[in-house]
Amino acid sequence: MQYVFPKDFIFGTSTAAAQIETAFEHDWQGVKAKDGNIFDRTTDHELRLVEDANIISSLAPYYRMGLLWSKLQRAPHAPLHVETVLEYKAFLKDLKSKGVKIMMVLHHFTNPIWFAKQGGWEKLENINYWIDFAKKTIDAFADDVALWNTFNEPNVYASNGWITGYFPPFKNNPVKAAIVVKNMGRAHDEIYSYIKQRHPNQPVGISHNAVVFTSENILGWFPERLSDWWFMEWVPKYFENVDFFGMSYYARVSHDPMPITFMNSPEKLKKLGKAHDDMWEYHPEGLRTCINRYWNKYKKPIIITESGVADSTDALRQRAIVDYAKILHEALQDGIDIRGYFWWSTWDNFEWNLGSAMRFGLYECNNETKDRTKRPSAEVFRKLAHYGMIEC
Repeated sequence: MQYVFPKDFIFGTSTAAAQIETAFEHDWQGVKAKDGNIFDRTTDHELRLVEDANIISSLAPYYRMGLLWSKLQRAPHAPLHVETVLEYKAFLKDLKSKGVKIMMVLHHFTNPIWFAKQGGWEKLENINYWIDFAKKTIDAFADDVALWNTFNEPNVYASNGWITGYFPPFKNNPVKAAIVVKNMGRAHDEIYSYIKQRHPNQPVGISHNAVVFTSENILGWFPERLSDWWFMEWVPKYFENVDFFGMSYYARVSHDPMPITFMNSPEKLKKLGKAHDDMWEYHPEGLRTCINRYWNKYKKPIIITESGVADSTDALRQRAIVDYAKILHEALQDGIDIRGYFWWSTWDNFEWNLGSAMRFGLYECNNETKDRTKRPSAEVFRKLAHYGMIEC
């Protein structure tokens, strides 16, 4: 069966600056990942801008990306670094010449070391540092941007930085996690207003990580409910001032009482007979579950800002593109206002605390040489993204 998407439907691929550029004075630099790799040299993107622009444009008409705050603004309230601005501008100009439109992310997990040393997002007085950076970035790059995404997954950022302790600053303090979310929410509201005043025709949204939480037994019920409340309800309410609700989706996570994932409990997942990628349970139907939930809640246009699978074989990735496209098409047919879908990721990158072992890319990135190699899934997604149709 053939599924055809509206001509104005947004298809794109997605990356994050810190995960593809060599680390530059940010709070992840030097962190040792679970796979033993050090967060420093990632994929050499800054050395391969022309090559990467060709890859990006070949895959889709849109690209979701970010800029390194630590590289652009090297001290509090400092002007943006001229050479870095020119480098990013040249890259964006190249993409524009190839017909690629940009969704720009203003914060994607990393902060300059100077910001982290002053307490980062834990302190209300610090949000003005990011607001200053964001305003200067908007002024410098607005002509190159089609859509804005203020914060990437604040629920993941706060949870992993201040509850599980997986992300910098590696703390276990739920009270501070809540403070971080509230401070980011205040910053989001101010920058939303700033963009709408200066560029009223450029949509502004959030990217919220959506998960289907379930439980396997009575022991898992409470942690499942608590996770759902915090992750899916409490955090998003601080980012409701948007033109579109951006949502990433990767997995269903069950509890017994601990979360059951292929990363941390592969035997449990296998015993339950659940499909999985290299990280989580594979449950594409959950995308529709989450779309329904937030459409019913907000009745605002939805853009899937990230979706994909960690798959070193590429077999599941090819299937997943088709599975997710079918779900999106059915939701559109049912009258849900979905505007776009971004695949994570364009090429393999450094997956935060997990390292480069987790493979999400439509293109493979060699860990040693950093050479990019096209995977079969790239062709599947290219046809969907550029022609707006797919055989299911």
